[in-house]
Amino acid sequence: MQVIDWDLAVTTGTRLVRPGPQVSREEARQAVTELRTLSREAEGHVREFTKIHTETAPQPATVVDRPGWIKANVEGFRVVLEPLTQRMGSGPNPPPAIVTAVGSRITGVEVGAVLAFLASRVLGQYELFLPPDPTGQEAAGRLTLVAPNIVHAEREMGVDPHDFRLWVCLHEETHRVQFTGVTWLREYVRSQMTEFLLASDLDLPTLLERLRTAADTVADVVRGGDGSLIDAIQSPGQKEILDRLTAVMTLVEGHGDFVMDAVGPTVVPSVAEIRAKFAQRREGGSRLDRTVRRLLGIEVKMKQYAEGSAFVRKVVDRVGMDGFNKVWTSPETLPTTPEIADPDTWINRVIGTPALPA
Repeated sequence: MQVIDWDLAVTTGTRLVRPGPQVSREEARQAVTELRTLSREAEGHVREFTKIHTETAPQPATVVDRPGWIKANVEGFRVVLEPLTQRMGSGPNPPPAIVTAVGSRITGVEVGAVLAFLASRVLGQYELFLPPDPTGQEAAGRLTLVAPNIVHAEREMGVDPHDFRLWVCLHEETHRVQFTGVTWLREYVRSQMTEFLLASDLDLPTLLERLRTAADTVADVVRGGDGSLIDAIQSPGQKEILDRLTAVMTLVEGHGDFVMDAVGPTVVPSVAEIRAKFAQRREGGSRLDRTVRRLLGIEVKMKQYAEGSAFVRKVVDRVGMDGFNKVWTSPETLPTTPEIADPDTWINRVIGTPALPA
């Protein structure tokens, strides 16, 4: 059973996505080569600073254009949504074939449009969910950098290209180190996402009610409200799971931001300028751009960077990197959302001693 027409999603996304910045063939080649080199360099800096080690051999990043990013994410979505698709297809009352066919095309167009919007903004990501490799030789995850977006950002901000590219690589390589060095983390995130999806209410009346709520949310956000489509369509049973997912993603995103800025001064001379301009860029955009970001939950993600980074910074200040790294011991040592807001409570619970004065 196909809930989303994935081929149509790719076709729609690649048709709608805006072209990247104008560069010569040589400039493009140079950018791709440098990003691959800097990703390897960044990994060494990250491992040394974070003290997270892994047996996984370092790999250069996969560098893609905007259509390439769309195709990669469609592959990841298919893997993530497979449990839900199987459940819907094997249920006692599967939807009629015509409903599935029409619905999958509609959702395919919608997914493609969302990916087209994101494809011109994402600088890079660590892809956790890849199609299984028949040979068993490929890594479970993949670090991807979107070259046109990195070049566009560095030009728009007027920063040193080499410094900015290394700075971006430091953040994204931190995610690779997290998920390859902390052996249980990838499976934990995957299981939480599967649990979240399977907690959905799949009956037609409930689905229609969620869609009406989503339409009201869109109208509210356009008027300046703070709603999110994710909040609008989730079931009550999903809220608790989403809270756990939000907490762990706030941790890993904040850890990435903390590492890129902490390592930065020693290897990125203009890191202070880059951070200031990048923060200003995150706050910018047209009213339409900000509206779409709120709807898709991107504003929440930006908040995660700040809250997670503040949590990591305070814990490291109080108990050092070795103390902070106890966060990676097991799912039980991950911070909860309240603990991210109040790091001392996490220190008291996990470290077992009162927080020392800064």
